[in-house]
Amino acid sequence: MNYSLLKYPESKYAFNIGDYIQSLAAKQFLPHVDNYINREELNSYKGEQTNVILNGWFTHNVYNWIPSREINPLFISFHINHSAAPIMLTDEAVTYLKKHEPIGCRDQYTADLLLDKGVNAYFSGCLTLTLDNYKVSEEERGEDVYIVDPLYGYANKQKVFSSLKRFIRSLLNGQVLQIGKKRRHLRKIFSKSIWTDSIHINHELPAGIYTHEQKFEMAEELLRKYAKAKLVITSRIHCALPCLAMGTPVIFINGFDAFIDTCRFDGIIDLFNRVDVNTKTGEFTANFPLSEKITKDLNIQNLEKHYSIANGLKESCNNFISRKK
Repeated sequence: MNYSLLKYPESKYAFNIGDYIQSLAAKQFLPHVDNYINREELNSYKGEQTNVILNGWFTHNVYNWIPSREINPLFISFHINHSAAPIMLTDEAVTYLKKHEPIGCRDQYTADLLLDKGVNAYFSGCLTLTLDNYKVSEEERGEDVYIVDPLYGYANKQKVFSSLKRFIRSLLNGQVLQIGKKRRHLRKIFSKSIWTDSIHINHELPAGIYTHEQKFEMAEELLRKYAKAKLVITSRIHCALPCLAMGTPVIFINGFDAFIDTCRFDGIIDLFNRVDVNTKTGEFTANFPLSEKITKDLNIQNLEKHYSIANGLKESCNNFISRKK
């Protein structure tokens, strides 16, 4: 029996290592990996009939949807973004999805979207919640605090000046005037000591440098680091969700207000200790005891709401694989 794993194209400038963390979550259920299939070219796969766990964001190249007939999919942790839905959910696509019901959706927004189209869909949560195989004993947990891409959606110099096209767009939409806002807002949230003494990690890395094999190795190395961390603070769901699975205390910094972002979080965001930021003023609230700022002395425990979701995901994937053997 043939099994495939998703890989991901780079943009002109960067790639997101979180995509590869999602594929590692799928990989753990596969008996072996025979192929790597580009998520953005599922319609053009022409190899041997293959079984694929289709988890994650679908899709940036909306006109390359629907997957080819040679792909036997498990739809689990499936997300259709608000921006892609009008083009992806044609009558033909809805018929295709109905052939593979039920559709497990990463967020409630996607589940509701499909239910409205008459597709049998349900909220499954994200497959990265099953990455507890990276969990370590508490004796192995160190003192490292990781700050991973907080408020990464804000405008910054690197994004605005990366190309003439982006600069012109930033001028037109006013983002160029917001450079510096991220720093001001982060100063309100973090004490100077924790910001200075923490290890800072970026999940968005430069394009054109690494092979897919290296990207998978980098994703595994990050998981091993997060598994041993004292605390992780992030705005990346594919950092925060694996931390829940591994038992690492995590705080999610929610600085998103555009629906293209917030629709991804419906059903997920309440799993975290969370800081909600007003993107205009930088004022924030927390759903856990926080007197003023996040400091080195902060001691928190995860909410532990994810276990039933993770168990359901494992059962669905294991059943899919057992049927295909």
